Amino acid sequence: MKSAYELAMERLAKSDPDAGRTLTPDQKARLAEIDRVYQGKIAEREIFLRKQLDEALADQKAEEAEKVRQQMVGERARLEEEREDEKERVRRGK
Repeated sequence: MKSAYELAMERLAKSDPDAGRTLTPDQKARLAEIDRVYQGKIAEREIFLRKQLDEALADQKAEEAEKVRQQMVGERARLEEEREDEKERVRRGK
């Protein structure tokens, strides 16, 4: 008799046949490289925008500071989405 967990895992495997695939060492290396590249891109944008934010706060420009904060959040989300898209392509072997 199978547990509920085992049954759920079987259903999951049927619904997503690629989920059980193991990655090749080349794919793992490529995924790690993608993470390193995008961590650098995110850090670069945050440093640039942090400087703008500090300047806006020093000049007591609250509106401008808020716009920069929103831009920081948007840039991070965009870069993380790009990273995940690229990693998914690697996982699929494209």
